[in-house]
Amino acid sequence: MRKSLIVLLSLLGLSNLNAQVLEGNKIRDNWSIGLNGGIVTPLTHSAFFKNARAVVGIDVNKQLSPIYGLTLESNWTINTQSPMAAGKSTTAFDAFNVMLLNRVNLNNIFAGYNGSPRLFEVEAVGGFGWLRLNDFYSTGEGANHLASKAGVNFNFNVGEKKAWTVAIKPAIYWDMSMWDAGRTHRHPNFNANYANWEIAAGIVYHFKNSNGRHYMTKARLYDAAEVGRLNARINALHDEATAKEIQLKRTADALHKEQQKSADLERALNECRNRAPKVITNNKKTLESVVTFRQGKTVIDASQQPNVERIATYLKNHKRARVEILGYASPEGSAEINERIARQRAEAVKNMLVNKFRIDAQRITAKGQGVGYMFEEPDWNRVSICTIMEH
Repeated sequence: MRKSLIVLLSLLGLSNLNAQVLEGNKIRDNWSIGLNGGIVTPLTHSAFFKNARAVVGIDVNKQLSPIYGLTLESNWTINTQSPMAAGKSTTAFDAFNVMLLNRVNLNNIFAGYNGSPRLFEVEAVGGFGWLRLNDFYSTGEGANHLASKAGVNFNFNVGEKKAWTVAIKPAIYWDMSMWDAGRTHRHPNFNANYANWEIAAGIVYHFKNSNGRHYMTKARLYDAAEVGRLNARINALHDEATAKEIQLKRTADALHKEQQKSADLERALNECRNRAPKVITNNKKTLESVVTFRQGKTVIDASQQPNVERIATYLKNHKRARVEILGYASPEGSAEINERIARQRAEAVKNMLVNKFRIDAQRITAKGQGVGYMFEEPDWNRVSICTIMEH
């Protein structure tokens, strides 16, 4: 008895230790209810299945820590004896018990608790309680006995939220209120001749805890002042990194712009060097129409359609005229994205001329030019420039 008390106090100490680092471990947390069903049969001097009787029951559980829990269990044994047999009970339930059981999770003792139940766990179970034998003397009178139980629960924690447990529960329970040899008084006695196998299966539902889960979770312990200092340092580093990133982006954009200008100037210079002299015989001014776009868009706004219609009208009135459409993008974004957007903007104007105004596609050239630098304001370079050419 003293050893059992020491073990129980040790388990309770482990429970208190775990309670300091766990969430969802309040008094109202970690309650569950279960239904059981199976068979009981005498441990000795009887055929196992021939003398087996069905047993059903219910239990209420409280988990005090990941290692230790308590169960209040009540089972009813269904009477399978013939009511005509001499000396046998005539009641439907010839026995029932109410027992307080201790449960010890062996997985969490030896492997530790990782913050959630494992798929498969093993519990050692043991405790004492009250056993009632109905119509014990075949005279309508019953008998009250002290009982004890020891067994193992093989638990399968199922479901994404681990709200259900399916258990296989082999156990032995003893009727301990035995007479002594002289039948003068009873005394507790673990006698195999007054014991039964109990093999049952059960399903348990775990109610939701204050932490929003159906089980205990590991608490994150921290010092508030230290966390405040770390957060301040992180914010400072973040601001510093953001400022440097902005500066680097501006430098990269400026460098890219200068490289683009240099390339444009070099290309223009080469064109001038390689261009053959020609006599100008036509002093007509070049006709252009500008279609602007919103940032990142390739769809022509309704406000810009008159600019496209102006080009269409001219092409309809001058059958030999052609139009060259050059699409541009503003500097934001990567070069690859700007190339694509510039090309799609030129194609958008061409498609409107062809589909809406019925201009022959052979008279239209549409090209993307990437980032434009025609205007000082970067936003103004989101355009398609339509240039009329006459033969």
